[in-house]
Amino acid sequence: MLLLCNYYVTYRCNAYCTFCHFGNHDNFRNTPFAEFEDFKSNIKQISQLGVKFIDLTGGEPLLHKEIHLMAEFAKEFKMQTSITTNAMLYPKIAEKLAGKIDLLHFSLDSPDEEEHNKIRKVDCYKLVLNSINIAKSLGEFPDILFTVTNDTYRKLPRMHEIARKYDLVLLVNPVFSYFGNPGLNEQAIDFIEEYSEGKSDIYLNRGFLKLRRDGGNDINNPSCKAVSRVIVISPYNEIILPCYHFEHERIKIDKPIKEIRSSGKVKEFRKMEGRFDYCQGCTVNCYFEPSFAFPTNAYAIASLDSKIKYGFNKLVKQKIKKIIN
Repeated sequence: MLLLCNYYVTYRCNAYCTFCHFGNHDNFRNTPFAEFEDFKSNIKQISQLGVKFIDLTGGEPLLHKEIHLMAEFAKEFKMQTSITTNAMLYPKIAEKLAGKIDLLHFSLDSPDEEEHNKIRKVDCYKLVLNSINIAKSLGEFPDILFTVTNDTYRKLPRMHEIARKYDLVLLVNPVFSYFGNPGLNEQAIDFIEEYSEGKSDIYLNRGFLKLRRDGGNDINNPSCKAVSRVIVISPYNEIILPCYHFEHERIKIDKPIKEIRSSGKVKEFRKMEGRFDYCQGCTVNCYFEPSFAFPTNAYAIASLDSKIKYGFNKLVKQKIKKIIN
């Protein structure tokens, strides 16, 4: 059952984050932006296949000059929209995006300006805080997304203070090992789990932590549903299999997506999801979030509490605040 589309509107980025695979810009500098006409065709098709959520991602998605039109078009098909941004370009497009993004995430990697800018390798700390103020002035409630690493996990209490100051939810995003970056160690996992306990304004998917404690995805008993629940589309107008991070196959969208999804090749990838050798130990959050959507295993059950609290914050508390304001 398809739930989510990770739509890479561009691979380009205007930051150079130390923990991100896009930090090597040589591979992405000249990549294209997704064509809007392709986007519209694809959205129509995947909505008919059951997709309810679309993550407009990158690279830095706000580099795409038609990103607001993309979000607006997806909303016409009753899709929940999300964007994660470094917020550098948000002030310029804030009014155009207002009301079109259900889950707007501003990345903030440290409560300390110098450390955040060092991680991002660009001076953008103040832009994030300014973007928060702009968003709130427009009636938006962005989340602050804190990608936690072994170097920054002890900053969680101070990050929580910032989120509380702005009356926003803090998303704790455990870094995953990829391209040589180490994942969280046990000490970091213990700390963020203990601190987040009982705090309704912190979203921490405990299924992610349990998966890390268990050594990641087990190819003999896989918990990943990257192919059956997620469709990944590139700015080249291709479907990427089995996922973006472990791209093994690209299929050009030159025929109906339903036909592609029914092909023998995709069926084979669906059969093998989470079972490839490179899937062993995987903890990539992008795919385990939808994989844990239903309480079908211990990881999904562990994630339920956090999902319920987050849903209450976004769907109830913040709607009430909008009405009051």
